[in-house]
Amino acid sequence: MSDEIKPNVTEAPTHDAQLAAENIASGEEKAPKVDFDADYATAQKFSVSEVDRTGEGAAAAEVATAPKYKTSTPAETKTQAQSTGNPDDYMELAKEVGNSKNQGVANVSDDLVKQALEKGERKN
Repeated sequence: MSDEIKPNVTEAPTHDAQLAAENIASGEEKAPKVDFDADYATAQKFSVSEVDRTGEGAAAAEVATAPKYKTSTPAETKTQAQSTGNPDDYMELAKEVGNSKNQGVANVSDDLVKQALEKGERKN
């Protein structure tokens, strides 16, 4: 599909573009024709390099993107919290944490977390 370019002299960004637009408007020059479909098809050919059309491209990409350092695989841990259904079991822990209804932030220390874990283990 070929389209004809109709330049506007007032919208030309450079002096050369203004002169070309004036020459086209006066008929001194023919307006260039642009085939957008052909240009698009040609651009598609250039969007993939020759090396990418072979197995070498995939190998080069693999080498270029290979990690430099080996990472460890994390061990999968399953945690299942079992409800005791008795709120009294955690009253002491709640007192240790503090009155969080009145305080915006409660201080949680490593010892407090350790105590919570120990209490959770005792109930199972």
